[in-house]
Amino acid sequence: MPFWFELLLSALVLLGAFLTLVGSIGLAKLPDFYMRLHGPTKATTLGGGAVLLGSILYFSQQSGEISLHELLITLFLFITAPVGAHLMAKAALHHKTRKIKRTLDYHGKQ
Repeated sequence: MPFWFELLLSALVLLGAFLTLVGSIGLAKLPDFYMRLHGPTKATTLGGGAVLLGSILYFSQQSGEISLHELLITLFLFITAPVGAHLMAKAALHHKTRKIKRTLDYHGKQ
């Protein structure tokens, strides 16, 4: 395996780990539900996508054909994460979940 390819794989895994860490910290530290929803849906999804892209490249290079398992996992991740976040936000709005003063409401007002 060429050195530049190993560097690319390492960069993708490190980027994915960093983005997942940022999403996890956001989930723990942000003040209300609506802000916390961004951590796992944005940064963690991109972090998982970067790790899965590195996995796709590695196993495709090893076997000589496209790794379909990781490709399907990535597709499933990118489809279900936004839908799940949307459903959680709609449920929170329906239940009138408390938000802090700086969180904007649906119409852009505080």
